[in-house]
Amino acid sequence: MKFNTLFKISAVTTALFLAGCGGDINVTPTVNNGGGADGGTGGDGGNAVACASYGDVEGTYDGQDCTYDENFASATIEIDEDITFEELPDGGVHVFEGALQIGVDCDTTTSCEINQNGPVMTVEPGATLAFTSGEAIIQVARGAQLNAVGTFDKPITFTSANAFDRLNVSGDAPRYADWGGIIINGNGITNQCTDAQRDGGTCNVESEGIVSYYGGNDNTDDSGSIKYAKIWYAGSGPRDGGPGDDLNSLTLNAVGSGSSYEFIHIHQGFDDGIEFFGGKADVKNVVFTDTQDDSMDIDAGWQGRAQFLFIKHGTVTVDGNTNYMGNGGFEADGEKNNGPDYSQAPTSAPTIANVTIITTDGKSVRDNDPSIATKFDDNFQGQMYNVLKVKENGTADDGCIFFTSDGEAGVDNGELDFYSSVLACTNNFVNTGDNTFADGETYSAWYPNGGVNEILDGSATVLNDDGISTDMTSSITIAANDLTALNDDFFTPVDFIGALSDDDTSSEWYQWVETAVAAAETD
Repeated sequence: MKFNTLFKISAVTTALFLAGCGGDINVTPTVNNGGGADGGTGGDGGNAVACASYGDVEGTYDGQDCTYDENFASATIEIDEDITFEELPDGGVHVFEGALQIGVDCDTTTSCEINQNGPVMTVEPGATLAFTSGEAIIQVARGAQLNAVGTFDKPITFTSANAFDRLNVSGDAPRYADWGGIIINGNGITNQCTDAQRDGGTCNVESEGIVSYYGGNDNTDDSGSIKYAKIWYAGSGPRDGGPGDDLNSLTLNAVGSGSSYEFIHIHQGFDDGIEFFGGKADVKNVVFTDTQDDSMDIDAGWQGRAQFLFIKHGTVTVDGNTNYMGNGGFEADGEKNNGPDYSQAPTSAPTIANVTIITTDGKSVRDNDPSIATKFDDNFQGQMYNVLKVKENGTADDGCIFFTSDGEAGVDNGELDFYSSVLACTNNFVNTGDNTFADGETYSAWYPNGGVNEILDGSATVLNDDGISTDMTSSITIAANDLTALNDDFFTPVDFIGALSDDDTSSEWYQWVETAVAAAETD
């Protein structure tokens, strides 16, 4: 697991030379035979196999896989050039021992300046990137981009090296926290910074888990896109900051609307599936299975849009023990800070449509908290359409909706509402006492929204026999909102509640969910 030195100069010297030239440099990967018996052909009909490279370093090809040791990527190396990871033949994998950092991180209160035309990391359809430890992450600096766009037939995979027998040195089956996940830092708006900091160019919020910086005043920021991709066995925590200082499967730190995240399957993450800290990035067609903490964790003023989210809590077997996975389908937090010093950064107020959340009656192995569908905190003010929440069994402390006292503010302010949504839960609301809002209205009176929404119970038939699509004919009596009144081309018009219908089982979305859930159930 060595890298090849192609020139007698260091990576640091190369970086300084290229920076002095100005502009971006596109680096063509160099063939690395790596001593393989087939001379680097990889068994692909004689075409040479190229591991990724930058400057004078590249991965080592062993005849099947490309390995990148800590001289290529680590916590002390920032790659400041475009880099591409191609699909390798014969099931080959790009293997990383350390952190893959794209772009130069910058705290603008020091002497550095963000390079807004930073490097681009490209991952091509069918490529697989595998990581060997909890310290191995992908981290994208402000101004840099991660473009990992696969196809339905050739998705991209980010996973644990333990998923491959030939790379598994521990002998353990792949599991949550095997690697650190993906962190993307953007220039978007977060209420973790004051107006003065944004105006002065000194908004530098420290990312959770591993310190890097994000935030700014541009909610149209483009940090790249991920589409048709699987992110498995990622996350870790708590880190140095204690509980809450964790790594997620995918962290979107103040990422703007120029970025998009579609057709993703996040599976068996240690902490959250996707966590948003402000910004305005959009997500669509995402499956979350067996994430230990929250599947969608919203915080710090996220203003984005989401449609077609399928969330399923379940169990995994680790060392002979059956562990329950999943705290919240959603943890929806509005603001880290508020008041006149934060007037430019509103509370979280996304528009979210067509969600299915299937909970369990167990408590997460992560922190022994119950599996609930949604938690609302810190004046969250989103608008939610066609949401289906399911809990067949439960107790008073693990219902489908939980409000903190600060979370109730979103309802009190008239900015948090559901439309054409269904609760099908043994216990609909987590028991927090009298379950009333500041004006005296009870939770159970608020939720129906004048008959727009429906409250059933845990025995209601709301899913078809496939266990994933919504049964609109048995127990549900309300109609879906077709979303056309939103006047927003992002939202696909629908005639069903929940994440998907069984009317078109040949659609990419139906097959994406079906395949993801089947994989999770056999893992």
